Amino acid sequence: MGKVVLARVDSRLIHGQVATNVSKSAGANALFVADDVSANDDFTKNIIVSAGSQTGHKVRVLKEDGAVRYWNDRQYDDFNVMLITKSIEVMYKILKAGVPVSELNIGGIPQTPGTIKVINEVAINKEQLDLLVDLKQSLGINIYFQATPSLKKVSLDEAVKMFA
Repeated sequence: MGKVVLARVDSRLIHGQVATNVSKSAGANALFVADDVSANDDFTKNIIVSAGSQTGHKVRVLKEDGAVRYWNDRQYDDFNVMLITKSIEVMYKILKAGVPVSELNIGGIPQTPGTIKVINEVAINKEQLDLLVDLKQSLGINIYFQATPSLKKVSLDEAVKMFA
């Protein structure tokens, strides 16, 4: 039986930092991307698989509901998975559907109007913060903001104070 060793929200999905630093620090041997747009576009899917597999990881690009179905049907086989989505909203749906995760890293979301910068690489709005608080309270997930393991980690509780 596999497990999710780290869930990460990163708008860039797989890139150098994720494929090397973050996945290695988490102990992952597989990178599972859950993104409907990427899963439905063969060109994008091939780029993601190519980027991730150069580091020796097993890479899968799944539809968002496919990430849940794969867990329900096969518990991610024997992989130590780093599960990656582009948005907090998609990660929320996957985790609420039953994919077990103990640690959620918010690692890369660009600033847009109406968002507050939590760390240099992550800006979220109040609705996204509320989803994260619900995940922590309902599922007991450790949630933090950190781009790479060598940078400062900001807890969800610290982020909540930024919105007060």
